[in-house]
Amino acid sequence: MTTLLHIDASPRAERSLTRTLSTAFIDSWRTIRPDDQVIRRDIGLQPPPALTEAWIAAAFTAPEARTPAQDDILSLSDTLITELEHADVVVIGTPMHNYGMPTALKAWVDHVIRIGRTFSFDLERGDFPLRPTLSGKHLALLTSAGEFGFEPGGVREAMNHLDTHFRAIQHYLGVAQTHHVAIEYQEFGDQRHKQSVDAALAAIDPTVRTIASQLSLAA
Repeated sequence: MTTLLHIDASPRAERSLTRTLSTAFIDSWRTIRPDDQVIRRDIGLQPPPALTEAWIAAAFTAPEARTPAQDDILSLSDTLITELEHADVVVIGTPMHNYGMPTALKAWVDHVIRIGRTFSFDLERGDFPLRPTLSGKHLALLTSAGEFGFEPGGVREAMNHLDTHFRAIQHYLGVAQTHHVAIEYQEFGDQRHKQSVDAALAAIDPTVRTIASQLSLAA
């Protein structure tokens, strides 16, 4: 049985385009694989807290040396990492905020990329001392942006720090392959935006089938 981790990062409960995309993805997946498990995590409405000095100290303390207070500080991180570990497919619906991740999504990333849990650190490895410990996952990254031209070669390519950020860190999340579906022109509200929404929704079913097929081939 395949496990999906369904994450929504939009602070909007209503009128969220990315929630529409992620819901469509899960619905499509359940149509072809109804017995698979879905873990739900809504960080848009229940955002993880930002990291603190105490959190960092606890994370860099060996598990056997941590105090009960330090274990408590890391409890949410432990839960989020366990959800990620169990997932074969990570489905993230997120808007672009100021050309990057929303605050809640960045906090989730900071909680799950953690020494001793999702990567190890060994100075003897020379130029590459960080080694990810998770692997083989698919990421369905479903995004929306108020402007346009963030794709490679686009007029705002250099301003894109959302999906490019995920490409930079995907190995620490255990992601082997990313599948990106994007909506643009949201602030324009014109025909270009409608076409972008329609194209993104039309891309959901093929993306689901591609990931499901690749998982079946790897099984």
